Amino acid sequence: MNIAILGYGLEGQAAYSYWRNAGHSITVCDKNIDLVLPDDVQSQLGGDYLKGLDGFDVIVRSPGIHPGEITTANDISTLRKVTSVTNEFLEMCPSRNIIGVTGTKGKGTTCTLITRMLEAAGKTVHLGGNIGTPALNLLGNNIQPDDWVVLELSSFQLIDLKSSPNISVCLMVVPEHLNWHKDMAEYVTSKQQLFVWQTYDDIAIFYPDNEYSATIASAGNGAKVPYCEDPGAMIIDGCITIGGQEICDVTELQLLGEHNWQNACAAVTTAWQITHSVAAIKSVLTSFAGLPHRLELVRELDGVKYYNDSFASTPDASIAALQAIPDMKIVIVGGFDRNLPIDHFAHSLKQHADDIRKVLIIGASSERLSSACKDAGVENMEIITSNDMQEIVKKAQSYAETDDAILLSPGFASFDMFKNFEDRGNQFKDAVNRL
Repeated sequence: MNIAILGYGLEGQAAYSYWRNAGHSITVCDKNIDLVLPDDVQSQLGGDYLKGLDGFDVIVRSPGIHPGEITTANDISTLRKVTSVTNEFLEMCPSRNIIGVTGTKGKGTTCTLITRMLEAAGKTVHLGGNIGTPALNLLGNNIQPDDWVVLELSSFQLIDLKSSPNISVCLMVVPEHLNWHKDMAEYVTSKQQLFVWQTYDDIAIFYPDNEYSATIASAGNGAKVPYCEDPGAMIIDGCITIGGQEICDVTELQLLGEHNWQNACAAVTTAWQITHSVAAIKSVLTSFAGLPHRLELVRELDGVKYYNDSFASTPDASIAALQAIPDMKIVIVGGFDRNLPIDHFAHSLKQHADDIRKVLIIGASSERLSSACKDAGVENMEIITSNDMQEIVKKAQSYAETDDAILLSPGFASFDMFKNFEDRGNQFKDAVNRL
């Protein structure tokens, strides 16, 4: 077959390896004219890279490319030929024991918790998707029918999903990626695809206190299991409990913040569908301290703790971080502006005035965010015009006193100053470690 791969990031590269090994003819289509490609592929690079796709037998869409971009450059009928790494994996995976997790934030943490809980219970588990390993690459792991697969799935990957996992999980959902989705309705509809293909034999786990999560999980026929309320895992008298079994006290969790209590309950609810090993589940909850760039304690220097929360690219994620760190704080916020609502973020900064010594605002969003903060009555703020993370960290350090915390939790994307959130977080950690 003649196959077009749209975009050559991690998933595009995984698609190339998968379909090329099957002997198909590959053309990589990408807007980057300087892209270095394998010798055995053809290419269609530059501004018109999405044109003329009708001549291909299969079109593999990478997550960053909206289906609307394809139909803008081609006839709408072209979408019948479009698939994705996620769709191909769900079709070809030797195991039907697949858990898909979506939501706005907490996906990576929840997926990792689920994976480690099942492993602690003696299961063989394969973790991939948006968390870093493209799903198709997992097929090289010799997945067996009794194995379990856990996939972190973003709305970019779900928008054209054609099947649903046996267990689908939706965490808290708030406005996000509205520079890619045409509106919030499309964002929600995209996430619904994780559930819409479920049958009565499947399971739909969701957060009932979040209207979006409940709406998303209701799209299919899977059995509805809420978390943070019965019959899912919930907190009773400070103890995570499910099925009448006490797992552990929330004070034993290594993850910071009450928002992670939700993630813990989501993971416990999911794992409980597969194993009732209290010991296995507890061992993970009381030992897992989190993923990089998520409220990550970098170091303590001269009585000041430095936290890297670069993954917090939405206002709601940063609000959760403010609540998770009880110390007096110097917070570093701001970044690439995707025009998400920020008034509630500004009001949260005002509400935390008693435990925020200084708000340092960086990045392209600085004018809009500082204006919102001013309207909310935030007085202890300062705009930092430098793009040098070392200078930003030193400025934060200059305000810190003993027992304070310096928190990088931007609330905005990173693309104005950094390659991605990992680059932003790594630059912060490097600057902190050089103090």
